[in-house]
Amino acid sequence: MPDYPQPRQFIAGEWQQAHRASAAAVTNPATGELLAEVPRATIQDLDDALAASDRAFHVWRDKSAAERASILKRTGELLRERAPALAREMTLEQGKTISEAEGEFKFAGDVFEWNAFEGMRTYGRVIPSRVPGSRQMVLIEPLGPIAAFTPWNFPAGIPARKIASALAAGCSMILKPSEETPASVMAIAQALADAGLPDGVFNIVFGVPSEVSNRLIGSPIVRKVHFTGSTGIGRHLALLAAQGLKPCTLELGGHAPVLVFDDADFDKAVATCLAGKIRNAGQVCTSPTRFLIQDGIYDAFVARFGEALDGVAVGSGLDRNNQMGALANSRRLEVMEDLTGDAIRYGGRLVCGGVRGGDKGYFWRPSLVADVPGSAKAMHTEPFGPLAFARRFSSLQEGVEEANSLPYGLAAYVFTQSAATAATVANELQAGGVGINTFTLSAPEAPFCGVKDSGYGAEGGPEGLQAFTHTKFVHHVL
Repeated sequence: MPDYPQPRQFIAGEWQQAHRASAAAVTNPATGELLAEVPRATIQDLDDALAASDRAFHVWRDKSAAERASILKRTGELLRERAPALAREMTLEQGKTISEAEGEFKFAGDVFEWNAFEGMRTYGRVIPSRVPGSRQMVLIEPLGPIAAFTPWNFPAGIPARKIASALAAGCSMILKPSEETPASVMAIAQALADAGLPDGVFNIVFGVPSEVSNRLIGSPIVRKVHFTGSTGIGRHLALLAAQGLKPCTLELGGHAPVLVFDDADFDKAVATCLAGKIRNAGQVCTSPTRFLIQDGIYDAFVARFGEALDGVAVGSGLDRNNQMGALANSRRLEVMEDLTGDAIRYGGRLVCGGVRGGDKGYFWRPSLVADVPGSAKAMHTEPFGPLAFARRFSSLQEGVEEANSLPYGLAAYVFTQSAATAATVANELQAGGVGINTFTLSAPEAPFCGVKDSGYGAEGGPEGLQAFTHTKFVHHVL
């Protein structure tokens, strides 16, 4: 495939020759065609990355915050400048529309720039001493080398949040991205290198997930684990980290509820829900999925929302006329069929979609199933695709109780024009982020986090940078 780079590992500032055994194939989701094969890290590769990260940490942490900021700021500028060209590579490997891909690289650039300046505001403090003739200080220091693991759904945005915060704090990092989308994070590595990042501060390895995680997390060099992915894998990595008493930041699964109240701005709510549901073909951990609609507008909302979803232009993400691209892989199609069929068997009413799209690639029509009983699999299993399930509720308390009924707590949404309703529901929803009349919960300057089975710790905002630091108390008797 022209214009798609050969996947390679990045260790100690060098792109490794692609002579390793293949760990996985990169497939174009729109066509099913092979794009490339991804090298599989050997134990020696992993040990080389660990050694490089350890050496580089001592160099990087000793640079001034201003020096680090200059490199990170330039990285952000390069990502924004290169976004139009890099977007095509992301669309080829992941399937999302090219406009979404371009926006993701620009977002990644913003993340690097914001963290560049936030790293210069990581202040310690002086504590008034109880003892005359002494000074008490709190110093903020970087934790050390970080092992990070990222998924395929946002192959530039999610790594950017981890990399930028860690590097701004003064840490080095080894990242294992998804083997299904290697080009996007390779582009970030190249931008960092072009911006002047010292060799070994950032490294990329690919391979069998269990082999990589066991080697990296088990090494005494790694001082923290940062992971985005499924709840099951997150639990496993937390157990590995616990053996070395290493802190974790875990951004895990979700099953976001949407409470649409009778007094919502009907037209804006439908339009916003449409855009939120088809974004990245629903392959978003914060994607709205359980649409809980108040009795007074339930029938009208379901009808209008179904019409809107049914009219979505689905096709190759390279065609700017399409509103939604392909799902990332064939596994997602199987899940879509299973959850949709299960919801209907339990008594749900198919309003639109429910079928594959096109005669090749991994396309699925945006789907809405109404009147889905709580016992259906879809109501407690994250679909991670363009599926919406609707149920009605009567009172505010009933809606909130159902919204909070699952063990997930990553994102929740409310549509209402009542300030009182918005404030009450925002306080009662059990989620790391609450959107009121919006689905936008991710910004460089804001924390992104979950509760319950959706993980712990924050990335983004000052909280995300602080997660890569520890505090040291110094008592100096003069």
